[in-house]
Formats: sequence, C-alpha cells, structure tokens
Amino acid sequence: MSARPTREVAQSETDTLELVRRAQSGDLGSFNTLVIRYQDGAYSLALRFLGSRPAAEDVTQEAFIKAFRAIESFRGERFRSWLFSIVANLARDELRRRKRRPQISIDRTRDDPDVATIEPQDPDPTPEAALLSGELRETLERALMQLPEEWRLVVVLSDVHGLSYDEIADTLALRLGTVKSRLSRARGRMRDLLRATGELSGGPERHRAGR
Repeated sequence: MSARPTREVAQSETDTLELVRRAQSGDLGSFNTLVIRYQDGAYSLALRFLGSRPAAEDVTQEAFIKAFRAIESFRGERFRSWLFSIVANLARDELRRRKRRPQISIDRTRDDPDVATIEPQDPDPTPEAALLSGELRETLERALMQLPEEWRLVVVLSDVHGLSYDEIADTLALRLGTVKSRLSRARGRMRDLLRATGELSGGPERHRAGR
C-alpha cells in the first residue's frame, strides 16, 4: 500500500489554523468548514482501523463532537494530528467494546452490507490506488486487518493518509523510534502475509504454479 494524498493534505496548514482560531472564538461556520475539510480523512481512518461502516460513522461523528467541545484547548500546530488522535482513541475504545461482543468474520464482508471491505473515501484516487482493485485489493485489506491493532494504526496513518513519522508520533503520543519500529514490523508482517497468499514473488502458490 502506498500513501495516497487525501483531500485535507492539499489544504494550507496556515489556513487550517486560522479556521481553528476563529472556531475557538465561537465561529461555528469555521468549525463546520473544518468538518467538511477533514471528515473524509477521519472517516477513512476509522473505517480502515475498524472495518465496519456503521462503527466508523459513529466514531467519526463522536470525534467531531468531542473536537468541537475541546476546540478551545487546542494549542498545537497540527490540527489533523490532533483530530486523528481523537479518532484513534475512540476507535480503540470501540475495538475494546467489540471484543466483548460476538465477532464477525472478515470472510462475511462481501455479503454483509454493514461490514466494510475498506474502500477508499477519496473521490479522486491516484493511479496507484486505482490499480489496487479486485482480488489484489481484497488480499491487501485482509492482510491489513490481520495486523495487531497498534501496527495497523501506524500503517494506515503512514501508507494511507501520508502522515510523516513526526506527525504519527504526535498523533499517537509515541516516541519517534517507536513509530519507526512499529511501521517496519507492520510492513514486514504485511509482506509475509502477502507471500503466504502468493501475491508476492516467491510465495508458495506462485512457486507451485511455476513448477
């Protein structure tokens, strides 16, 4: 999975901080502009982490409500990181709740309209993203969902949303070395999972097919 530019990345950070400043002064219209600007990214993060559309929608809505109530406390320089940290924490809470409930197999996602196959939310995907379709895309998404939660989160933030190491560390309140370590291990696990399915050269299925 390569990083895809999301709608909010193209926006000026200075412009974003000005909207935040106005929202902190009580300008509801400015906060609504922030919602429009970042809702796709927030929803995509929740969806790829949770794998369920209803859960992702609930988390996204709750995240913006929480952000609105806490906007006056924002003092950073990266609003996206601050917002994504709220989404990530709420998504973790949702996963903990789901672990106490019967789990739905990922194999049912094709037939269950309430369970996502983790489709991109960007209406204008890059050519690289457009190629990730069909069977290969499903394989990538299944491999992603098999990663440990904290590894999956750094992969989504880095390779889907294009956050830098520093931004991920800021978002997840981690040390830079921890971010790099988790991302390296996550990518290694993804490679192993893809090799096991034969999607990478040297995988057992392709090796047998070439015999």
